[in-house]
Amino acid sequence: MHKDLIQDLFGREFKTLRVSLTSLCNMSCVYCVAPGSIHETTNKNKLTTTEYLSIIGKIHAKVGLKTIRLTGGEPLLFSEINLLIKGIVELGITDIKLTTNGLRLLSKIDDLVTAGLRSINISLDALDPTVFKNITNVSNIRLVLDGVDAAVNKGVEVKINTVVLKGINDHQIIPLLEYASSRNIAIRFLELMKMGYLHYNETDHFFSMQEIVDKIASVTSIAKMDRATSNTATYWQTSKGVVFGIIANESEPFCSDCNRLRLDSFGNIYGCISATEGIAINNVEGDGLVDSLNRALHQKQQRFTGSEISMKHIGG
Repeated sequence: MHKDLIQDLFGREFKTLRVSLTSLCNMSCVYCVAPGSIHETTNKNKLTTTEYLSIIGKIHAKVGLKTIRLTGGEPLLFSEINLLIKGIVELGITDIKLTTNGLRLLSKIDDLVTAGLRSINISLDALDPTVFKNITNVSNIRLVLDGVDAAVNKGVEVKINTVVLKGINDHQIIPLLEYASSRNIAIRFLELMKMGYLHYNETDHFFSMQEIVDKIASVTSIAKMDRATSNTATYWQTSKGVVFGIIANESEPFCSDCNRLRLDSFGNIYGCISATEGIAINNVEGDGLVDSLNRALHQKQQRFTGSEISMKHIGG
């Protein structure tokens, strides 16, 4: 089957594959891990590097992938990540990106760049150490900040991701914007998503796109920019040329032109982050693979609805 035929009635197709390397994480962020829950220590049935490359390769052959984003959990806990990146490059996919909490980035950045990584999104929800600890349950914010600087110094494209929680870190929006601007890197503020244990009760700390815009507009004039096709974020620019984005799954969802496919660390694909069931693909070939990809495509929605599945399992 010709790869261009794997698209839905709205013209959506798969060009970006988000690959979750583990459901484990070395942070326990309040928007991902339920209070009092037991911290996972093992990731059962995790795919091997060889299996990941096999799956990525056969998907690429069918749909012509342009971008791979490595996620988790925390992907830097995956011991063979450098080998995996090199293998992806050998498959002919060179736009390889990473989303990380940054705790291990300082020690791994040289090897990651040598392997072929060119872009990193780093989660940073506060600059205030106390607020950071309250959100992540990790004390050493310095490791993350040093990781950001190390990545910038290596010439990697760096973006900051900040989940905004009303009453918890909304007062950190301006300091974080200034921090990113001082390093000439982009920052995206994320609306809280109704995923995992927050699927039915995310509203207590929900801080909307309009509230984020109003907060920034209170200190500087801003202008909205056109959203690029398939981009998760809508961007604004300040009068001083500082650019920031907002990922607003609730206020302004990007579902209509989403081109993402997700692969979890157990060998299941998802056509939408809101999908409640994965489609096993590890040992699927030929027409069965095309069928699985089309089933995943049909999981796509016209508007984000959320899921009881945790972000760290489906790939944040």
